[in-house]
Amino acid sequence: MKTGFIGLGAMGEPMAGHLAAKGLLQVIDNRTRSKAEALAAQLAVRAAATHADFADCDVVALCVSMDADVMQQATALAQVLRPGSVVVDHSTVSVGTARRAQALLAARGIGFLDAPVSGGVEGARNGKLSVMVGGDAADLEIARPALDAYAARISHMGDTGSGQATKAVNQVLVAGINEAVCEGLALGEKLGLDPAKLLPTLMAGAAANWFLDKRGATMLAGQFTPGFKCGHLLKDLTIVQAMANEVGLHSSVIGMARDHYAQLVLRGEADADTSALILLKRG
Repeated sequence: MKTGFIGLGAMGEPMAGHLAAKGLLQVIDNRTRSKAEALAAQLAVRAAATHADFADCDVVALCVSMDADVMQQATALAQVLRPGSVVVDHSTVSVGTARRAQALLAARGIGFLDAPVSGGVEGARNGKLSVMVGGDAADLEIARPALDAYAARISHMGDTGSGQATKAVNQVLVAGINEAVCEGLALGEKLGLDPAKLLPTLMAGAAANWFLDKRGATMLAGQFTPGFKCGHLLKDLTIVQAMANEVGLHSSVIGMARDHYAQLVLRGEADADTSALILLKRG
């Protein structure tokens, strides 16, 4: 299998590295070309000069930022990939964007999977991401060897858009857990509790969760090196809010979390880890 990877950010770079380690990666690209060239030299693969450099790929994975970026890449790849190849989009975008990209590529006989991921930078680095896939089962089987390089779990959720719908549910839970953990730990600080005793006690009971385990100690120490950035969660929650509105779901969690992360972005914390939410909770 020959694979390409487009989008070498905090998640994409280690994902591409896992593909290279499996001998599957042929060519990479990134908005900042110098980053692609440096990583290509490190991984002993090609840095794309144009999208035509992906023409011999069986699978091309995307990990970009915005809906417009996905459509731009899908449009360009539709012109160069051969029928039977598959584009796998690991970005978090709207269901509508996933369906538009699928239709665009299908017109050229190219498969498309909307396959957002969860697990954060740690999951990407460790090759332990959860991949939520929407699209044709036959296309998933073509792409599966590539996904296996960085996934702990690959779940086929249904037709095109199902992956993004699943990620929307995931982000509601993430946002709600963040709110609860940050508020609880801020209360613990106000009550004068010792973090060295508080955190393991909470993790031993019903309050245990990934965010508390991975971010509890760092947020109490005022360390907000991003695993997942505030600005990215705000973008995701904006998408989720629109999806909830479309189906007539009133959600206090989405609205509250979106407002809080918008405040953090306005305060200059867009690139801080989402655990910076505790800054608001402290008052």
